[in-house]
Amino acid sequence: MGYVEGRNLAIEYRWAEGQNDRLPALATDLVRRKVGVIVAPGSTTAALVAKAATQSTPIVFTIGADPVELGLVASLNRPAGNLTGVSVLNGAVAAKCLEFLHELVPAATPIAVLVNPANGISQWAAFSTAQRHPA
Repeated sequence: MGYVEGRNLAIEYRWAEGQNDRLPALATDLVRRKVGVIVAPGSTTAALVAKAATQSTPIVFTIGADPVELGLVASLNRPAGNLTGVSVLNGAVAAKCLEFLHELVPAATPIAVLVNPANGISQWAAFSTAQRHPA
């Protein structure tokens, strides 16, 4: 695309170092610096904090949860507002994951699911529903 950092592109890096309580101040700082876009890769919390910090600066996110359910966008086909991004929608394939696990290791019980509660409950709910209603 012809962008070269330091020549025609400046990137302002910020890290919360695993301390999500630092995210609001970092997002506010980026908005105050009038950056052209805020990128929140792989963090639902960072995307939500960025949304709370600005209604005008474009925000691009990548998450594994449902952005509509989380309130990041109005709908998948028309996000509206200043947020857009990519969602893996891991919860939507939960039943299939459990089906594959059962095929690979039929005697495996119980099956453990590790979920980050900061990323919403959609993933846990999807696995919980899949358990009750196998595919």
